[in-house]
Amino acid sequence: MRKLRLVFAAAVVLALGLAGSAAVAAPSGAYTCTGGTIPAGSYSGLIVTGQCAFGPGSVTIAGNVRVEPGAILNDHAGSPATSAHITGNVQVGTGAVLGLGTYAPGPTHDVAVVDGNIVAHSPASLYVSRATVHGNLVSNGGGDPVRNFPIKDDTIDGNLIVQGWSGLWLGVIRDTVGGNVIVANTAGTQTGEPPFEGIPDSTEVATNVIAGNLICHGNAPSAQIGDSGGSPNVVGGNKLGECAGL
Repeated sequence: MRKLRLVFAAAVVLALGLAGSAAVAAPSGAYTCTGGTIPAGSYSGLIVTGQCAFGPGSVTIAGNVRVEPGAILNDHAGSPATSAHITGNVQVGTGAVLGLGTYAPGPTHDVAVVDGNIVAHSPASLYVSRATVHGNLVSNGGGDPVRNFPIKDDTIDGNLIVQGWSGLWLGVIRDTVGGNVIVANTAGTQTGEPPFEGIPDSTEVATNVIAGNLICHGNAPSAQIGDSGGSPNVVGGNKLGECAGL
């Protein structure tokens, strides 16, 4: 137990350090979206202040993306973009929503690549599915009682850290992670579908391939494979806390 506390404390320090490093000033000449569709093309940066989505075609952000507090970019990862490439970092503010990749049912329509980090400070939700993140994905706090938090089918070269989020359902499923995965102090209220009705359904951590450690701590419900239909995680390091048996 002492080992778990020490590893978890170190992970929190790492997460906070990454969050600080990703805070960036508004890039010169960045495209600012106050609402509606972001046209296909190349931009030196992107600032989102309203409810926005990438339009059809390919979008390249040669710099950083900032989703301001309360703003929404690609809700439910449902944009019609054929590809989105961000060469810098993505910062997500308090109560904001980020969607990258493909979350909604149907054919893959948004091939999303982030060369840097995704760092979220108390977001409403992240919908990051079938995306590639060459840095870290770190989310601290936040939540929304009517939203899910799916991190599924992604390739993340660095660490994946989700701490303190609360809402309907949270899942880390079928991801390939080059560093550590930490899921801590989250809370989900959703229950399963028949024949699992009434059974807590959140915090599904399954079918991941993780080069480092898998650490789960303080979640409600506890981390589980649940009704995801998934399989145990393949972990190069240690499985600790609630994920020791996953």
